[in-house]
Amino acid sequence: MSRWPRPTSPAWLVHAGLVVVGTLASVAYVFAEPHLQPVIFTLVTLVPIVTFGIALGTRHLTHRRPWMIAMAGLVLLSLSMAYWSDWVSGHHLGRAEGRVADFAIASAHLLFLFGAGGVLRKHGANDAGGMLDAALFGVCTAGPIWAWLIAPRLTEFSTPLGEMLLIADIAVLAAVVGCLARIGTRARRASGPIGYLALCCLVTMAAHLSGVLTASGGGTDATSVLLMFAYLTIAAAPIHPAAPLVTKPDRPGREVSGEPPLVWIGVALCANPLIAAVQAISGDSSANVLLAVGSVLAVPLVLLRLRQMSVLRSEAERTLAHHAHHDELTGLANRRHVGAEIDRALDDLRAGHLDQVTVLLFDLDGFKPINDRFGHSAGDAVLRAVASRLCGAVEREDVVGRLGGDEFLVLRRGRSVADLADRVGDLLSLPIEVDGATVRVGVSAGAASAGPGYEFDRDTLIGRADAEMYVVKATHRLGRDEIPSSPISAPPVRLS
Repeated sequence: MSRWPRPTSPAWLVHAGLVVVGTLASVAYVFAEPHLQPVIFTLVTLVPIVTFGIALGTRHLTHRRPWMIAMAGLVLLSLSMAYWSDWVSGHHLGRAEGRVADFAIASAHLLFLFGAGGVLRKHGANDAGGMLDAALFGVCTAGPIWAWLIAPRLTEFSTPLGEMLLIADIAVLAAVVGCLARIGTRARRASGPIGYLALCCLVTMAAHLSGVLTASGGGTDATSVLLMFAYLTIAAAPIHPAAPLVTKPDRPGREVSGEPPLVWIGVALCANPLIAAVQAISGDSSANVLLAVGSVLAVPLVLLRLRQMSVLRSEAERTLAHHAHHDELTGLANRRHVGAEIDRALDDLRAGHLDQVTVLLFDLDGFKPINDRFGHSAGDAVLRAVASRLCGAVEREDVVGRLGGDEFLVLRRGRSVADLADRVGDLLSLPIEVDGATVRVGVSAGAASAGPGYEFDRDTLIGRADAEMYVVKATHRLGRDEIPSSPISAPPVRLS
């Protein structure tokens, strides 16, 4: 018999199971005797622990550690609900009393959400900005929910500490819903289990509101049914066929950027304080709670968002600076950067910090036939291979650049270059694999060196090396195979 759950199983079985079990549990709870209702409720709280255990035991869920943390949160939640069995039926949910039960249940929620966050962290790694924006949106929605739906209905049993716990729970759940919605738009393959997690948070928020509405009296069956349905949606997530994909982003890659949401950040900072101000003007004492909790949750998110925007901007500036000074194809220094380095070396030579500056030019022989026969993509591959080998032939302090086409330059400060042309020639003569074919290129080299006391500029130095290179290239056309060494080892010549 094959194991269950399986990634190849149809998802409708899980959906149908949720509906059937949820309906049966709700009907059984509503029509049960009062002394049996806590038993039914406790049994429902055990269902997600069982499904998580099955999914982990069959290795349906990968990355076990965060799932185990989430499961620990469920165990703590089930134990808390069993110990304080009258938390719902006794109208304590929604009263914001700040009891030990409120702390224990809120801690269980946080532990489960911490584990779920570990499971989903790879989805947020490449979309940190979007995740922070979604969390901010959730925190901001908690303000109106508190001011318009919860605060006006608080009873005399509420305490400032209990109110802070209640609004913090609502705000965290709303922030998690925002993050899950953001992830769901990018993780299409895992939308099923992610949808169940989001639905659980929404139903839990609805249960909180139901508890507030019935805190002063009335039946609690609706609140209990909502909480049981939240437990069952959590139970469905780990056995969904797509559950293993929750830890595997659909589109891994670079950070998603976009326009800086400065207006949105301003709204996020001002929303809850403005609502609290309206409450304070109307004489509502719960305004202080909203201002304190809203600020504690929103300000760190805003600071993280600003830091993330700053990091993205710094990375963009570094990328632009790199592209401005480097050849896009080979990654070598481009003509502009090479020119600036030569000018800097000549300044050091004039100041007496160097005793010699040498420029070497290399032009490929036989490159055009390769480009014509195999195409530009093959030619680009050859240029990249040449650039890599050229970097391997020079010293670490040398500057290697591509001037354009198949022409390369090496700038050497203060050291001999007598054997460099031969070393480059040997490396570049090795075969290069291109589109399944083996090709070879040669090289013509020319050099110009200068020592102290010689007045010249960059263009003159490059021009002399260029002239030497074309002399060598002409000899190659006449059938000579060896690059003359005299241009490389010639002593500095005064340039007028």
